[in-house]
Amino acid sequence: MAYGKAETENCAGVFKTQLPTESDLPFTLASDDGECLPFSAEKIMPDSLEKLVHELRRCAACPKMHRPAVSGGPVWSRVVSVGQAPGTREPVAGKPFAWTAGKTLFRWFETFCGVAEEEYRRTVYMAAVCRCFPGKTKTGGDRVPDAEEIAECQQWLRREFDLLKPALIIPIGKLAISQFLPALPLTETIGRQFSIEYEGHGVDVIPLPHPSGASPWHRMEPGKSLLTKAMKRIADHPAWKERSLKS
Repeated sequence: MAYGKAETENCAGVFKTQLPTESDLPFTLASDDGECLPFSAEKIMPDSLEKLVHELRRCAACPKMHRPAVSGGPVWSRVVSVGQAPGTREPVAGKPFAWTAGKTLFRWFETFCGVAEEEYRRTVYMAAVCRCFPGKTKTGGDRVPDAEEIAECQQWLRREFDLLKPALIIPIGKLAISQFLPALPLTETIGRQFSIEYEGHGVDVIPLPHPSGASPWHRMEPGKSLLTKAMKRIADHPAWKERSLKS
């Protein structure tokens, strides 16, 4: 998928699996009153984005994850941002990037794209590698989701792609970037635009570093300059300029 004259690089997508079936993913969903329900293929193949988000928020597939699942809501958009996983604040707020990292992220978009937080949330579909808070490690840090949890949560991203057919993906942080691109240093991914195929869909990818206050990468060189370059690429991308699919 080519857009304008922006620099693009072909890169094979990481995931090429088929849509899940009942035998492939024997997990359960929780009803509104907390009761676990048997897996049903119909529940992850909804006829609308609204239904998908409703079922996502009820997911109870991973026993080590802390419910509820966090979603940015059913935003019809050509642009999908993919975070890593919620922290402790996001389940309470009921939305992604609800605390300090979010303040930094939205400051980037307001500075370089002229889009404040409220507009971003209204016009960009906000996904994540994992939608539930993974919990804490014994040393007090946030636990990194394991491979099984990441694979379990891929079903939601696949369905979101099928419904939205996005033209631009913005993965935020190393874990999110690794779902779409080979493992490379941030200096080789931030500030660049890649064209890949994901689940049969051609899409452009412009990665961003994680806006965590614990990481100085985006505040010092070369990270600071590469972040600026990445944000300018997003601002100039045709899909960003016409991202809303519904008024």
